[in-house]
Amino acid sequence: MTINLIETIATMGHEQLLFCHEPSSGLRGLIALHSTKLGPAIGGTRFWPYANEDEAIIDALRLSRGMTYKNALAGLPFGGGKAVLIGDNQTTEREKIFRALGRFVERLGGWFITAEDVGTSVADMEYVRAETAHVAGLANRSGDPSPWTARGVFRALLAAAQHRWHSTDLSGKLVALQGCGNVGYHLARELHEAGAKLIVTDIDAARAQRVAREFDAKAVAPEKIYESDADIFAPCALGGVLNDQTIPRLRAQIVVGAANNQLLRDHHGEMLKARNMTYVPDYVANAGGVINGCRELLGWELSQAQQKIEEIFDTTLTVLGLAESQGLAANRAADRLAEKRFLD
Repeated sequence: MTINLIETIATMGHEQLLFCHEPSSGLRGLIALHSTKLGPAIGGTRFWPYANEDEAIIDALRLSRGMTYKNALAGLPFGGGKAVLIGDNQTTEREKIFRALGRFVERLGGWFITAEDVGTSVADMEYVRAETAHVAGLANRSGDPSPWTARGVFRALLAAAQHRWHSTDLSGKLVALQGCGNVGYHLARELHEAGAKLIVTDIDAARAQRVAREFDAKAVAPEKIYESDADIFAPCALGGVLNDQTIPRLRAQIVVGAANNQLLRDHHGEMLKARNMTYVPDYVANAGGVINGCRELLGWELSQAQQKIEEIFDTTLTVLGLAESQGLAANRAADRLAEKRFLD
């Protein structure tokens, strides 16, 4: 381990980091609780073949922190957490692994509630449910959050268009969509129905081809997406894609997508601002999935969750308006609004 773990946790404001290991099931991972000030920490379980433990730890810490800010800005009575599993997310030994995870979640006594995320599924959460009640996104309840996450991103994108172009009409606008997984697919559908043109990519070429075929899009190689002559860049894959190398290559006027932790570092928000790009921070845009989960967590009706997701449009305008009026990068403005809710 090369990172200074205690100092890193203190700097990022985390309450707890639990390392999880159960040899009999093959479980290797960790659960990060960033804040429980507003309520139990909620966050998905990510399963990924991390190159090393440091990479997994940093991902868990950043993702859990992002959940705190996302929930605070969405006005939800929850803190932020994240579970990260290390290994082959294509394994067939899923029941053993996820039931073991459920036992670790249960030990936290309700202070962490998890759901599906990258590399995991609703079916995996059913295994977690066999060991703990502290899990959401189940098939017979709120279900797959992907369509709702996509809807929220679409609403944020419309708000960014209103802020930038004084119109929500996307007819003829070219959107470069990076990542054609569950959320990316549903976002592509929303954009296509709104009249936008699409250029798409994914590390899994078959997923990109599916979107291209169904939504009249053009599929390109992953590295080509940054230099596409698009009006909007929508990062919907993994984090860290907005960095020193990629930002200078972008031609888009608006950047908004579903991926968590899109900025590799906070100062990359300043780089986007310096290039006069309208950026919607990820945790502002992608809150639709967790809002939908409130149907289970808070007993909301579907209509109540849908209305709250639609309001991501208004939240986005508030963030962009604050950033413009105070000369801030959008991520700084969003952080300021969120921190008023869980630090005051």
